[in-house]
Amino acid sequence: MEYVDPTIGNVSILLAPTQPAVYLPNSMVRMYPLRSDPLDDRIEGFPLTISSHRGEELFTIMLGDGTAAAYDQQVATPYFYSAQFLESKSTTEFTATERCGYFRFTSPSGKVSLVLSNRVAGDLSLHDSNIVEGEEQFNDMKAYVYGVFSKRVVFTKSQDGAQQHLLVSANGGDLEFRYGISFISTEQAKSNLQHEIPGPGFERVKAAAKARWNDTLGRITVEGGTEAQRRVFYTALYRSSERMVNITEDGRYYSGFDHRVHTDTRPFYVDNWLWDTFRALEPLQTILNPDAEADKLQSYVRMYQQGGIMPTFAVVSGPLACMNGNHSAPWFADAWFKGVRNFDLGTAYEGVRKRSLDSTLLPWRLGPKTPLDDFYNTHGYLPALRPGEQETYPQVAPFEKRQPVPVTLGNSFDDWSIAHLAHVLNKPEDEHLFMTRATNYKNLFRTDKSMMWPKDAAGNWIEPLDPKFDGGMGGRDYYDENNGYTYTWDVAHDYAGLIDMMGGTQRAEANLDQLFREPLGRPRYEFQAKFPDSTSMVGQFSMGNEPSFAIPYIYDRLGAPWKTQERIRMLLETFFTDTLQGIPGDEDGGGMSAFVVFSMMGFYPVTPGIPVYDIASPVFQKVTIHLHSGKGFVIVARNSSRQNKYVQKVVLNGKPLDKIWFRHTDIVNGGTLELTMGDTPNKELGSNPKLFPPDALNVNPADYQ
Repeated sequence: MEYVDPTIGNVSILLAPTQPAVYLPNSMVRMYPLRSDPLDDRIEGFPLTISSHRGEELFTIMLGDGTAAAYDQQVATPYFYSAQFLESKSTTEFTATERCGYFRFTSPSGKVSLVLSNRVAGDLSLHDSNIVEGEEQFNDMKAYVYGVFSKRVVFTKSQDGAQQHLLVSANGGDLEFRYGISFISTEQAKSNLQHEIPGPGFERVKAAAKARWNDTLGRITVEGGTEAQRRVFYTALYRSSERMVNITEDGRYYSGFDHRVHTDTRPFYVDNWLWDTFRALEPLQTILNPDAEADKLQSYVRMYQQGGIMPTFAVVSGPLACMNGNHSAPWFADAWFKGVRNFDLGTAYEGVRKRSLDSTLLPWRLGPKTPLDDFYNTHGYLPALRPGEQETYPQVAPFEKRQPVPVTLGNSFDDWSIAHLAHVLNKPEDEHLFMTRATNYKNLFRTDKSMMWPKDAAGNWIEPLDPKFDGGMGGRDYYDENNGYTYTWDVAHDYAGLIDMMGGTQRAEANLDQLFREPLGRPRYEFQAKFPDSTSMVGQFSMGNEPSFAIPYIYDRLGAPWKTQERIRMLLETFFTDTLQGIPGDEDGGGMSAFVVFSMMGFYPVTPGIPVYDIASPVFQKVTIHLHSGKGFVIVARNSSRQNKYVQKVVLNGKPLDKIWFRHTDIVNGGTLELTMGDTPNKELGSNPKLFPPDALNVNPADYQ
């Protein structure tokens, strides 16, 4: 716990930063100070919770008259937050349970004054001299609060448009406020409070929250490395533990997917952005919390049953039309082939199949097929507009555009995942259909450029085109948050096919080398103005965005794993530091942090759906993963240091390996992976093509279980 620093990454390079948030793992109540930016010396208030990661704050409380105040002496941990306000010398402290929060306010004057407000439309009331009840509207649903002050208070109520404010004051030193949150009713919020914080005891709740975090973070123990590396690692593990969020309350939950209250014997989880999380976060949680992962997967099944569409971005208020792809499919497949089976695979399959064939693939849109989807189904790629050509389909989002390259590539991978689920369910016709669709990415590979390139509806390559830069704001006419250099490598289900199209391993390795060396070709400020998500560039490689995560590991499929080892160490050292600016892009609620956890441990799930992991370069001399089964998987990296970053020898459970990958079952069964590290590349290890990690279109994941 002492190694977690929630302020890491609070100052972003361009877009949304991290927050010093207090919460328990996967819990409804999440709190952080509201400021105009993380370097502002004033706090505007404290939300009672948030609706989703980077979503709306719900209700606020603030000392004084409710206006922003300068602060100092901030203490930020996963389980506790405090700050002192300079002028009044008053202090705000906070800790939490799963569905409840607990504030403690201290004033040296002996009188505490504060304001409790709605953020948007709602209602607040105070009765019996110390009890607060209220509700707040957001995104076509409501949040409810029931809270108790620790002593009698006096109050006045005011209205500011749709907002209501309770101006509260009390004499006699400290004033505590413990409250329950609900998405069902005020009565349920009261029940949540009675179950989780039935009476006063701030220090007791704080200690329990700390113990919960020590248990969660203690599932991985590390030895060696530097103090800074341990801070980076455990802070990343803390951020990988926020989502999904369990919104079940006494066996019931409100679903934004059909706007009803349901009773269920299993917990219901929301708040997931699969475009960001299917690559690393969900695979990490599959190792650490397989039972909870099954509940999360079954929650997605419930969402489909209730709303009729399998979501990708599933927030508390329902399915969110965001980004592109059908990425619940690889999540279901990855979990299944790693032995997580306690979910309804048949209904899950029905949902992802329907999403692929009957719903639109267009970015930032949910709904039925469009003529562009019919074109995709017939021709195997999404067509691009030529430069200057006006959009004719109203279903295309004006800012997000068509994004034909990532849409084609992403859905090729998703359909490959569906094909393997069809095989499990003995649906040969579907398996053939989706495996054929999995090859669609090949339709956009331009051999003379050795890159993924957009085509128009007539099958002609878009010209002129600068794949580094062209395509409207963010390149969205042709790509999305990244340019053509990144998306050329976004074919995790068939690297073997991509390498073959490039002309073999030697040519592909040269191309991959050049990705990290290729200049921007323009001033950095000009590039970032168009690609604000594509930050922390190494040549044309963007460390700050999720589609890049697997790229350094592709060297393992080219017979040069020592380059993977060198690149990963360089990227971790350069961009993931224990500072306010220690995150290279949008962290996205664990999406990027899980990449850090995996890579610092020394392995990574390159292709979700194939239950194997590539070995990289552990930064610690020993890592122990404590599994829920009671077994442990140990990674020993002998002599690992900043200089000794190259793997010389691999031994798994006493048996030498000539390959640089291992299976998920090796983790589940428990055991020891021993790596001998050195300061010089071992260019023989992992160089035999027969021992490359499985990466071809026709790989059967079941063969690696």
